[in-house]
Amino acid sequence: MTAWFDLHDGWTLAATPHEGALAEPAATLHGAGGLTATVPGCVHTDLLDHGLIEDPYLDDNETRLGWIGRTDWSYTRSLSAEVAALAGDTPAERVDLVCEGLDTFATVRVGDREVGRTANMHRSYRFDVTEALGEAGASPGLEVRFDAPYRRAEAERDRLGPVPAAYDEPYQYVRKMACNFGWDWGPTVVTSGIWRPIRLHAWSTARLASVRPLVSVSADGSRGRVSLRLNVERTEAGNDTVLTVNASVAGVTGTVTIPAGEDEIALDLEVNDPDLWWPRGHGGQPLYDLSVELSAPGVVLDTWERRIGFRDVAVHSAPDEHGAAFAVRVNGRDILVRGANWIPDDTFPSRLDRARYTEAIDQACGAGMNLLRVWGGGIYEADDFYDVCSERGVLVWQDFLFACAAYPEDEPLWSEVEAEARDAVVRLSPHASLAVWCGNNENIWGHEDWGWKEKLAGRSWGAGYYLDLLPRVVAELDPTRPYWPGSPYSEGEGVHPNDPAHGTMHLWDVWNELDYTVYRDRRPRFAAEFGYQAPANHATLRAAVSDDPLTPTSPGVLHHQKAIDGNGKLARGLALHFGDREWSYDDWHYLTQVNQARALTVGIEHFRSTWPYCTGTVVWQINDCWPVTSWAAVDGAGRRKPLWYVLRRVYADRVATVQPVDDGLTVVLGNDTDTEWVTELTVTRRDIATGSELAASSHPVRVAPRGALRVPVPEEVSRSGEPGGEVITVDGADERAWWFFARDHEIAYRKPEFEVETRVIGSDLRVKVRAGVLLRDLVLNVDRIAPDAVVDSALVTLLPGEEHTFTVHGGADLDPGKVSASPVLRCVNDTLVASL
Repeated sequence: MTAWFDLHDGWTLAATPHEGALAEPAATLHGAGGLTATVPGCVHTDLLDHGLIEDPYLDDNETRLGWIGRTDWSYTRSLSAEVAALAGDTPAERVDLVCEGLDTFATVRVGDREVGRTANMHRSYRFDVTEALGEAGASPGLEVRFDAPYRRAEAERDRLGPVPAAYDEPYQYVRKMACNFGWDWGPTVVTSGIWRPIRLHAWSTARLASVRPLVSVSADGSRGRVSLRLNVERTEAGNDTVLTVNASVAGVTGTVTIPAGEDEIALDLEVNDPDLWWPRGHGGQPLYDLSVELSAPGVVLDTWERRIGFRDVAVHSAPDEHGAAFAVRVNGRDILVRGANWIPDDTFPSRLDRARYTEAIDQACGAGMNLLRVWGGGIYEADDFYDVCSERGVLVWQDFLFACAAYPEDEPLWSEVEAEARDAVVRLSPHASLAVWCGNNENIWGHEDWGWKEKLAGRSWGAGYYLDLLPRVVAELDPTRPYWPGSPYSEGEGVHPNDPAHGTMHLWDVWNELDYTVYRDRRPRFAAEFGYQAPANHATLRAAVSDDPLTPTSPGVLHHQKAIDGNGKLARGLALHFGDREWSYDDWHYLTQVNQARALTVGIEHFRSTWPYCTGTVVWQINDCWPVTSWAAVDGAGRRKPLWYVLRRVYADRVATVQPVDDGLTVVLGNDTDTEWVTELTVTRRDIATGSELAASSHPVRVAPRGALRVPVPEEVSRSGEPGGEVITVDGADERAWWFFARDHEIAYRKPEFEVETRVIGSDLRVKVRAGVLLRDLVLNVDRIAPDAVVDSALVTLLPGEEHTFTVHGGADLDPGKVSASPVLRCVNDTLVASL
């Protein structure tokens, strides 16, 4: 027989004593007895559900919850019903407890017997509980007891000695989600719990221990091959049994036998003329059902099913006259990567489900993205994440889970890392979307530049993982995909890991030290991280912070700013572009979001304009895990910040941008489609006050498929005698491109004048704005009056006499007077000439 029993109900949670005194809150809980627990889940969410703690996302509540990570916890339930179900005429030969995710240091007991221990949040465990169930009788209990993660991590730090890291937390000593310990965008909430499904598996004779479909495509795309690599596990009674494996995909079937006593086998399936899987924008995303069946004479023992895609993926990193390239290559084509970094979408990832993944990934697609990089300080996401990416045509760059620290290579950490890597590669490799394995985030760079060498004094720091262990695991288990040692990383002896002319580059000097216009001076081959901060949307911030009034420096607002001198860096950016002055909360909130959007516009447009020299941009970051001031385009409540809307523009299939070249200007057209782009550009220098034409030129253009074209702007158009009073527009290339000659505080904006007309259509509200003067970066902040409403556009610039219609989805009942008044409807003009 084979049967699965989900163990998601009937759990009780309790704080348990350990050596040393319990913190007072935990002692109180221990004395009160157990609480009903949700599995999958974690201690924080259970305590929150019972009203025993305040929401850690609100105000500064997180600071009072540190005791949870310093407390031992126990989850218990009865297995009586499962034992009764297992009893029958033909009982299973083996019963396993399958734990897909235990966070982190668990001792597992069935009845009076210890059946296993865990020390890694990032891997699954399978424990044989057959004898333990037999000993426990008809009413066995299951206990999963978690040691306090801080105590275990700090003990390892004491044993191994301190090693450098970005934060003064012991995250690099344990295999646990690093950002659990806080980050420059995340709270410190150190969790324990059964965070992924837990089940009993009853089976006999043999089971499929692992199935690895190695998918490849011939050079001409006419043949697809699935090389199945299978491992089976046998019971003692099953060792003498000849097993049969049947597999099928795309109408092709294959059969192979596994001789008695053997546990590994290979089976190849070849498909003629498969429909190839492509990243979005390059073709379709056909997925084929692959099924595997394990049987013994007369009985099916186990089955395995996944959806796969036929495609070839590689990293092109050949040396050239500039240095060394880095390009993600799919089916022989270099892909212009339009991507973002992805962090866990919730500080408590057990709360994530397929619907939430779908919503977030659809937001990435809506912004024109074709790649998400799963960052190394988080988790290997649930299969639902990779499934949805495969369906949508979103490539996944998967970091192994190392970030911003030196990692000891001592035992038992080394063995845990290897087990984790093998677990992750086997689980994730069937997904068509998975394109790149990457060894770490910023650790090779940190070792080179952040003073680690002196502090380490020759001790190990992780190089053995990134340059030896991990590439060996990938080569053995998933040779169809490329491995890249780190990000940033440059191939070649003696080359700096963050050399812009080689490999992948992270650009953080702009946010930390410089004006965002400096992006135009940088020439990365592949920009894998860069970003600029802004606060969460007002409704998100208001719901998370009880300060009255909200100000840029009120306590709750500052608590939801985790970056070192984050508000100071925001203020520096405002001063450079809007003048050095005291801003009201409304102006500060609006202008910092404008600055964030402009910074990423400048960077992405410039990097994209150098295609194919620079083959991709992966902005930091698409999402947030809680309400916070951060680099995200979508805030922790799932609301789109203005940045999201400009990403949609600069990540469009076809774009036009104005770039300074030498002493002049050049219009660069990017065409990331398979069709030639034929159009006529009109480049016009205009008077800002009236919008009238001062000089113009027309340019018939043809842009090759997947190509770029540079069109120099004639001097009579590109030269301005009045930088603060003139602007350039580029029309004829889908969305208009702009070039302002001066910074905002130097521009002669006029007091905003406009007419507003509203109209209800179904559940939506249409808001038409007609400009009386040039209006720059017009937004409709509907979340201020309707938190659930969504507007279709933002940061719209209009010339005098032009109009734009915003559609507010779900806004039919809004008060037109409130919609058309500040701070809901506003533009840059409001902030700089409001007193006129």
